[in-house]
Amino acid sequence: MTEAVGKTPSLDISGLFRKYAIFFVLIGIIALFSILSPYFFTFTNLVNIFVQQSYVVIAAIGLSFVMISGGMDLSIGFQMSLVGVSTAALARWYNVPLPLAMASGLGIGVLCGLFNGIASIKLKVHPLIITLGTMTVYQGLSYIVSKQSVILNLPPAFKFLGQGYVFGVIPFSVILMIICIAIASFILNFTYFGRYVYALGGNDEATRLAGININRVKLIVFGICGFYVGLAALVLFGRAGSASSSTGPGTEFSCITAAFLGGISFKGGEGKIWGLVTGAFILGVLGNGMQLIGMGTYSQYIVKGFVLLAAVGFDEFQKSGLKKAKK
Repeated sequence: MTEAVGKTPSLDISGLFRKYAIFFVLIGIIALFSILSPYFFTFTNLVNIFVQQSYVVIAAIGLSFVMISGGMDLSIGFQMSLVGVSTAALARWYNVPLPLAMASGLGIGVLCGLFNGIASIKLKVHPLIITLGTMTVYQGLSYIVSKQSVILNLPPAFKFLGQGYVFGVIPFSVILMIICIAIASFILNFTYFGRYVYALGGNDEATRLAGININRVKLIVFGICGFYVGLAALVLFGRAGSASSSTGPGTEFSCITAAFLGGISFKGGEGKIWGLVTGAFILGVLGNGMQLIGMGTYSQYIVKGFVLLAAVGFDEFQKSGLKKAKK
């Protein structure tokens, strides 16, 4: 009895460290850049970080559904490109009312996600390979839609998504990000569908034997991912104020890194939205802080690459800890 009581505190401390380590890392990085640059820890700069990361967080939330279910989507950056230029072209070139153009853009995002899911299911190939192929398809479609040109002078209401402020203080993109976080957290934590997503990522065969239609869950997951990615595209292009097919690709790297940093496993079945958001803001703080201290672009690439490697290592570290705890 005494022995068990003696072991409990160390196990609790270890568990708490593993669970919240990523949050402490974020606090440490913020403290570091606050010391290195007098311009970092200011209200204006912190708001700027939130605005810069809002579209990344929204897209990463969509990707998290796929990753938790045991899949992967490498095409989200190219989906964003296609959604953005399609929405802009409809609004500017074809005079489609903006609400309808935006709804069409979100619909395109959902269709891209569903196509990834259907192809993976029908071909019985891991989504990683499928989306490696569809990313080039979406890239080509984006350049066809945009006619390889930049679509300028987006409508003010479009720009409001990425540039607008509520009450002149709160960025609208940040409000949208918080709403997306709340909805995703509710779905994953408090609904049967959320349990199915975790179960599918943990053991798809056991989930199927439990009577759950795993193909349907996969399709819904990819559809949700497409919707969030489409919404992220509208925020990104609204912030840019113009639409180009080169805008969007590369976001997948940030989203995947944020997911790994936040504890979402590559193998699926694990991860929380709060961890994902923390991971995304670690990347945002790193990028912003490195710019403020004058670090070159290529040096930043090196740091971000090592961050991705560290994230994968941390994912394995967490897994080994869980295995030891179970033993």
